[in-house]
Amino acid sequence: MVSTAKDTLAFPLLRRVVIENVQPEIEAGRFAIKRVIGEHVEVTADIHADGHDILFAVLQHRSPSQSDWREVAMQPLVNDRWKAEFRVSEQGRYFYTVCAWVDPFMSWRRDLRKKFEAAQDVGLALLVGVSLIEDAAGRAEGNDREQLLLRATELKEKRAKNQQLAMESVDDQLTALMQRYADRRRATTYDRELAVVVDRIKARFSTWYEIFPRSSADEPGKHGTFRDCEKHLPYIADMGFDVLYFPPIHPIGRINRKGKNNTEQASPDDVGSPWAIGAEEGGHDTILPQLGTIEDFKSLQAKAKDFGLEMALDLAFQCTPDHPYVKAHKEWFRVLPDGSVQYAENPPKRYQDIYPIYFENDHADELFQELKRVVRYWIAQGIRIFRVDNPHTKPFEFWEWLIDGIKTEYTDVLFLAEAFTRPKVMYRLAKLGFTQSYTYFAWRNTKSELTEYFTQLTQTEVREFFRPNLWPNTPDILTEFLQFGDRPAFMIRVALAATLGASYGIYGPAFELCENRALRPGSEEYLDSEKYQLRHWDTNDPRSLKGLIARLNQIRKENPALQSDWSLRFHETDNDQLIVYSKTTEDLSNVVVTVVSLDPYYTQAGWVDLSLETLGLDPSQPYQMHDLLSEARYLWHGPHNYLRLNPQMMPAHVFVVRRRVRTERDFDYFL
Repeated sequence: MVSTAKDTLAFPLLRRVVIENVQPEIEAGRFAIKRVIGEHVEVTADIHADGHDILFAVLQHRSPSQSDWREVAMQPLVNDRWKAEFRVSEQGRYFYTVCAWVDPFMSWRRDLRKKFEAAQDVGLALLVGVSLIEDAAGRAEGNDREQLLLRATELKEKRAKNQQLAMESVDDQLTALMQRYADRRRATTYDRELAVVVDRIKARFSTWYEIFPRSSADEPGKHGTFRDCEKHLPYIADMGFDVLYFPPIHPIGRINRKGKNNTEQASPDDVGSPWAIGAEEGGHDTILPQLGTIEDFKSLQAKAKDFGLEMALDLAFQCTPDHPYVKAHKEWFRVLPDGSVQYAENPPKRYQDIYPIYFENDHADELFQELKRVVRYWIAQGIRIFRVDNPHTKPFEFWEWLIDGIKTEYTDVLFLAEAFTRPKVMYRLAKLGFTQSYTYFAWRNTKSELTEYFTQLTQTEVREFFRPNLWPNTPDILTEFLQFGDRPAFMIRVALAATLGASYGIYGPAFELCENRALRPGSEEYLDSEKYQLRHWDTNDPRSLKGLIARLNQIRKENPALQSDWSLRFHETDNDQLIVYSKTTEDLSNVVVTVVSLDPYYTQAGWVDLSLETLGLDPSQPYQMHDLLSEARYLWHGPHNYLRLNPQMMPAHVFVVRRRVRTERDFDYFL
């Protein structure tokens, strides 16, 4: 027989327990899952061993401020699956893992009862128990040690007198003590420590409003300033938004500046694209002089905070030909054989006003540190939310390094990834650390498209790392649905965004004023796009949707069911032009059912089939559907009910479900 290395191994501490299939776990623990303060982490695992001994398992977790593990006993489910959970209460990075061992005491207790119930003599078995208790006492200290020694003595004495009395002394109190001082020398600990990144609440629930500050002046054609923006804060706050997002506020390049409607020839009065960053006045850490000073910016931040608005800035790592980086660090850009610098292009489109940064240069360390300095500069100015432009066009490794470094220093900083690209790339960016992500929501119009997409986002592993932020429009995106559906289309899309997603945003005032003029047929670009010129918006236009938006945002604030995504469930209808879905709190104290017509042209009607069990409703009792948009109330019975929606009036219902309550005097009301 040939001896192998395996034949010569010794097992001084044989570990019999196997731990596998731990969830949640992203790519074998390579990436962290995400939570916000106050949420729980439910952990499950397959835990088993040879033979028939009873196992004991604990979920171990520690917060950023703790060095020692805290433990929660796991509970067995079925088929060797175990579960436990813990809540997170501070920002930063938590860790968790699973530990399990064979429990000799519980196995002994189980077998002892079986023998006793079979009228077998258990005298010897009781002595085995005494030995186990004495061993545990050797691991205990203080009063617990004394209690265990006392229990061992009592068990020996009762064994000699009356086995029935001895059996009664093996109680739950003794079991709890034994589990506290279990022999863990042969315990199995899962071979990975898994991470949870915990953010503030706004990472999960936020309502964004995007404006171009340069279009905030009172007079048409005049360049707006931060001081002008202050006058618009009450308008934005009255609509119920809590994040005010600005496109880049830096100096705009003059070389190859784009003109109105993205023409290649700019006139002297053209203001250029804010995303063409950098000029003689400075780069990414400088403010466009026409907007004001850093003092003006801080004043705007302070006043925005008074209105419940937190400011978010655009982080666009790209440069114009006249950015200071180009002169000082030409090595950070791709240089062509003729000595010129490669500008951005997506053939046949050309963006001569932008030089993309070349991250694969030989001076990447210096480049990385400089870009991190820019982020830290704006953090020092009070910014804690960044909307990151086109992160999918920069290396994954850079983002992981940057975000991890920033969030280690500033746990309250949030990053929104503006990456409309392939799904796996979007998911990778989220795994790398982006707090929230743009989605394909703008292009999901049918019931089947919306149902399939949002089920994937909220009911699969994706939800552990990808937080969707829904935008029905952006300065770059005017969808065909909005172009041709007129005002009802905008009503439909904002109703969907506000109720499907815990976080959503609009580019305004273009959205609430139903701006739907496209640059050309088949294009999703706006005619007279604000990206390239100043616009003056009449926010008092009677067609404005500001009232509807304000009501939707108020509903979101008053109903905690709408402030998270995981409870989202879709319900059946017999009309594919009607979509029905619900969100609930964990305890079902708040249940919201939304019905939206997907047709901006014609009235749609149909029968709705609600899953009463999902909503915590008694099928034998009526329930009230209180429409929070119209304040109308309907008494529904059972799962099957009828409704109709006229898009010219209101294409949506947002119902809060109220259960029937009967008082002692047989007076019914709905709660």
